[in-house]
Amino acid sequence: MNDIPLYNGERIDDLQFADLHIIQSNDAFRFSMDSVLLSDFASLSPGCRVCDLGTGTGIIPLLLYGRNNNIRCDAVEIQEDAAERAQRSVALNDAESSIRIHHGDLREIRNLLPHAQYSLVTCNPPYAAAGAAIPSPKPAIQGARQEATCTFEDVAKAANWLLKDHGKFCFMLPAYRLSEVIHTMQPLRLEIKRLRLVHSTPDKEARLMLVEAMKGVSPGVQVLPPLIIKNPDGTDTDELKRIYHQL
Repeated sequence: MNDIPLYNGERIDDLQFADLHIIQSNDAFRFSMDSVLLSDFASLSPGCRVCDLGTGTGIIPLLLYGRNNNIRCDAVEIQEDAAERAQRSVALNDAESSIRIHHGDLREIRNLLPHAQYSLVTCNPPYAAAGAAIPSPKPAIQGARQEATCTFEDVAKAANWLLKDHGKFCFMLPAYRLSEVIHTMQPLRLEIKRLRLVHSTPDKEARLMLVEAMKGVSPGVQVLPPLIIKNPDGTDTDELKRIYHQL
């Protein structure tokens, strides 16, 4: 493993997939299951050009790289320390030729990355609208949980700028925001094409949704079978084990 520096409060975690590792900090937002689910859901073709918005730890680019190391991925992160940490994780995995981390604001995407050059845009945006969640005392965590620095509309506008026609925009949000998502994306020529609802157990209502939209296509949605996280007895479902490469 490369001789990559670690700073106070940091550690290296084994992703237990494709011999990948990631640097995380105890004082910053650490990736969760949601990023793993989104990385599995995203459609990926060999050699495609990808952009991950609000990359945080860099987990989504790394997991996509683990699926196919021929991708080219630009990842944008507004927090300077998080972007620098993500860059060290990229170096840790010898992935610099495939993944580039950019410190910048996705609301200024036109000044960061080229127009209509990407086949896939991914984002695991903050779930709660501004003021809709209990604030975290740590700004780095607050920005990941709540729309403090950008809204979903900002993310969708950035995706619209980046994507080629028929390019795909994959993201995850609480299921209750579905109507808002549709209303926001349609003026931007982004139509939902695949939708998968995520349930914690079979008897619970959907908590989250995985969404794939496409740019410049006609309406028509494929609603996939629900993703169930836990069996009634509390054990992980086979589908979750597949996503975590445990089968």
